[in-house]
Amino acid sequence: MKFKFFFILSLVFIFSGIAQNNSSKKSDTEKKNEIQVIARVQKDRILLRWAVNTPIAWKKLNTYGYLIERFTVTRDNKTLEKPERVVLAEAFKPEPVETWEKLIDENDNAAIIAQAIFGESFSVTGADNLESIVNLSEEAEQRFTFALYTADKDFEVAKKAGLGFEDKTVKQNEKYAYRISSNVPEKELSIVYGGAFVSLKEYEPLPKPMDLTAHFTDNSTMLSWNFKILAHVYGSYYVERSTDKINYKRITEKPYTSLSQENANNNRIFYVDSIANNTSYNYRIQGISPFGELGPYSEVVSGKGKALLKYVPHLTVKDFKDDSTVTLTWEFPEEGNSEISGFELNRSDYDDDKYVKVIKNIPAKDRSVTYNKLLATNYFTITAVGKNGNSRTSFPMLVQPVDSIPPAKPIGLKATIDSLGVVKLSWTPNKEKDLLGYRIYKGNTAEEEFSQLTVSPHEKNTFEDKVILKSLNSKVYYRIIAVDYRYNMSPFSETLIVKKPDVIPPASPVFTKYEIKDGAVFLEWANSQSEDVKSHQLYRKENDQEKWELIWNDIDKSENYQDKKAKEGSTYRYAIYAKDESGLVSKPSPEIALFVPNYTVKPAVKGFFAQANVTTKSIDLSWSYDEAGVESFEIYKATNTESLQLIQMVKPETRKLSDPTLTINTTYKYGIRALFKDGRMSKMDFYTVKF
Repeated sequence: MKFKFFFILSLVFIFSGIAQNNSSKKSDTEKKNEIQVIARVQKDRILLRWAVNTPIAWKKLNTYGYLIERFTVTRDNKTLEKPERVVLAEAFKPEPVETWEKLIDENDNAAIIAQAIFGESFSVTGADNLESIVNLSEEAEQRFTFALYTADKDFEVAKKAGLGFEDKTVKQNEKYAYRISSNVPEKELSIVYGGAFVSLKEYEPLPKPMDLTAHFTDNSTMLSWNFKILAHVYGSYYVERSTDKINYKRITEKPYTSLSQENANNNRIFYVDSIANNTSYNYRIQGISPFGELGPYSEVVSGKGKALLKYVPHLTVKDFKDDSTVTLTWEFPEEGNSEISGFELNRSDYDDDKYVKVIKNIPAKDRSVTYNKLLATNYFTITAVGKNGNSRTSFPMLVQPVDSIPPAKPIGLKATIDSLGVVKLSWTPNKEKDLLGYRIYKGNTAEEEFSQLTVSPHEKNTFEDKVILKSLNSKVYYRIIAVDYRYNMSPFSETLIVKKPDVIPPASPVFTKYEIKDGAVFLEWANSQSEDVKSHQLYRKENDQEKWELIWNDIDKSENYQDKKAKEGSTYRYAIYAKDESGLVSKPSPEIALFVPNYTVKPAVKGFFAQANVTTKSIDLSWSYDEAGVESFEIYKATNTESLQLIQMVKPETRKLSDPTLTINTTYKYGIRALFKDGRMSKMDFYTVKF
C-alpha cells in the first residue's frame, strides 16, 4: 500500500533533547552518526526515547532496526560484579505499514510519521512561518525532521515508529543501564550507540511551567513565559483560557512552541490572544514532555482588556507670571471630551521619570491650568483621564523660570591621598535644588593658573584624581565651583593643599676624609643635600661579619665622627645613610675599608741580667719572656764614649748570649727588647755591668 496525502500544519516544532538540530546545515557526511537517548521514570516503569542525528542514519535504522539492551548494574544498593544483560528487543523498528491504516484516520501525529516513513511523496503546505523557520530543502530532511518532532509530542506514536520503548519489567531495588545500538552493518554505515542510566527511585513528578505573565491591552492579551528554565522537560505547551476560573478551554488546538512566533526571544515564548474589552479573562498553560506526558498547570494569570483612549493631549504654551508661577496650555480635540472625566497635571525634576500628580480633577472642557510652585527646572505632562479607566499622557514640556542667582560657594573641601597617588576629594553638598554639578580644578603650584579636571559638571560631591608622586613638586592644589542648570557658577571654594606621600629617598651622603690615629678611626663626610633629611646613620662592619652595626645616629647634621671602639689589627668597612622625615632611607654612601694597625707596646723582657765572666773574658747575658708571638730579640750595647747600638738579633727561643768584644776597665750598658710578628715591640730593658 502506498500513502499519498498532504497535511496542513499550523505550528512549528522545536528540537528537545531527543529532537536533533539541523540548523547547522552540515551534510550527513560531515556529521558523526549517533543515537541519542533520554529516559523518563514512572512509578512502575521506565520510558525510553531516542533519535539519530542524520536523515540517512534514521532511514537505514528504519530498515535494519535497533538493538535494545538492559544491564542490571546495582541491586539493593550494591554494585554487581558482572552486570546482568537482558535483550529487550533485537530488531526494534517501525511497525509494518498495514498497522498504521486505521490509526492515521484518528491521529494527526500518526499520519505525519506514517507519511514520513512510508509515503511515496512528502509535501508540506500550511500557514504561519513554517518555511522560514524550518527551511528544509530536501525531502529526506523533511521526512526526518517532522518524524522526530512529531514523536516528541506523542509517545504512543513514537513507540510505533521505532523511536520509543516502555520497559515494564523493572524492579524498585535495581538500577539499569540501557543501551540502544544500531543493527545497520558497519560496512554500510557506522552509527554510535546511545544509552541512559536510571532506576525507579529517580521518579519525579513533572514540574509546573514557570513565570507566566499576561499584558492586557485593547481587545488583546499578550501571554509570555520562560521556556528555557524547563526546556529539558517540555518541548511544547497548551494554552487554556477561562472567564470564570472554573471552566477552561484550550485556545491552541495544536501544541505551541517558541518557534511558533516570528521573532523568538532567547528565553521567552509569546502568545497573543484576541479578547473582548471589559471582560475578565484567566489563563494557564500546560507543558508536554517528549514522552507525550501532560504536566501540571501553571499558576493562573488574570486581567481585562480596555479600550484605548483615541486622543492624546499635547502641551503647547507656557506663560510665566513670575519666577514661581506659570500657565500651561494644551490641545485636545473637543470630540474627545465625552470620553474623559478630566485632566491631571504631572511634574518631575527629570524628563523621563518620577512624575507626580500636582493638580487633579481639571475639568474635561478646560485647556489650560496655572501652577505656582515652580523650581529652577520643571518637566510637566498633562494626562487625559478616560472614563473607562484608560488614560493618555502628553510628551513632557520643560519649564524653567528666569534664574540669574549662582549657587553658594562649596565648602568642606577635604582630601586623602594614598601611596599610589590616588587622591579622593569630598566636600559638603550644596543645597540648591537646581544644582547641576561641580567643576573641579587642580594646580601643581599655588601661583599657577588651575586647570579644569571635569569636562562637564560633576554631579557627585566626591571626586577621584591621580597624581604623579615622583615629581619635583611635593604638593598639589585643588578648588571647586558649583554650577546650576542655567550654568550660573558659584565663587571658587577655598584652595585645598594636599601634600604628596614621600616616595623619593634622599640623596646619599659621601665620605670626604678618613684617618687612623692612636688606634681610633676619624671619619668626615658631606651630608645629603635633600631638603627633608632628618638624620644621618653611620654603620660599621668588622672583618667578614655579615650584618652591619649601627654605631651612630645623628639628628644635628654633624659631618664627622671618631670611632674609638675600633680594635687594633682589625679591618672595618664603613657606610653612611641619610633618612628623611617620611622615614625613607637613601642608598648607602660608597663604602670605605680601613685596617687598624696594632699600636700598643708589649711589656719589657723580664729577668734581663749581665755578668762579667773572667774565665771566658766575656759578659754573659740572660733573660726570660713569656709573651706569645715573638719573632726575635734585639740586643743593644753602649759605653761611656759610645751611644747605644744594636749588636745582635737572636731567635725567639734564645734566652742567653755572650759578648766577647770587651775592653778592660770599661763600663757597659746593655739593652734588650722583643720584636713581634704583628709588627709591635716590647719596652726596652737595660742592665749595666763593669768589665
